[in-house]
Amino acid sequence: MSGNTPALAIPAPPRQKLKIGGIVAISIWIVIAVAFVIYFVGAFDITLIERFGWSYLSGLWVTVSLVALSFVFGAIVSLPVALGRMATNPIASGAAFAFVYFFRGTPLIAQIFLVYYGFGEFHRFFETIGLWWFFREAWYCGLFSLALNTAAYQAEILRGAIESVPKGQWEGGRSLGLSRTVIFFKVVLPQALIVALRPYANEIILMIKASAIVAIITVYDLFGETRQAYSRTYDFQTYVWAALLYLAIVEALRHATNWAERRLTVHLKR
Repeated sequence: MSGNTPALAIPAPPRQKLKIGGIVAISIWIVIAVAFVIYFVGAFDITLIERFGWSYLSGLWVTVSLVALSFVFGAIVSLPVALGRMATNPIASGAAFAFVYFFRGTPLIAQIFLVYYGFGEFHRFFETIGLWWFFREAWYCGLFSLALNTAAYQAEILRGAIESVPKGQWEGGRSLGLSRTVIFFKVVLPQALIVALRPYANEIILMIKASAIVAIITVYDLFGETRQAYSRTYDFQTYVWAALLYLAIVEALRHATNWAERRLTVHLKR
């Protein structure tokens, strides 16, 4: 073939046409959204913010602190559970599997009720060992339940991230004479945490939304304060403001995750 032969043009892929059903569905949702915005703007009541603004901020602080502490304590518990899931010892792996299976396989609301109402049946035992001060408070019961629940999910996230690190990292560490503990904490775990960053962020977002359940056991978090505001006004705007605050938390977390990912993976970009 001569060098003057023109190259064959690659045909562009055919453009997919949006089906009528999709257009109708999108149009309906747009109409609903516009109607809701128009109604909400017309029914906007500034006095609600004046009456319940500080209560919302107080509930927001309870939600943020509850989720943050639960996530940290859950992360501490998840490390030995994840190592147990990867262990060759059948007792360790079996116990870790049972922990993860129970807390991932049962509803969070059932777990909170088991702690808040179930542990109350054993208050004499907890008084004897000096722990009744903890389990008699609804906030601590919510913290305990959320921490154990997220520990099960974080253990699976961490296990998958650790197993994704190439085996050559272990071999390279051993060739340098490093102990298994040093290799794990200095070489493997930092790489695994980069992989687990996005799943961890998703887990925190799910916790933020799931934390509203603690309002059922009289914890005045953001949703609990919203219920109080609605019971006094019967105005659905109280729930709209709560939804906007939850959305603001999630958006702030999403942007923080994007920033952290860019900072931690800068060495991987060329």
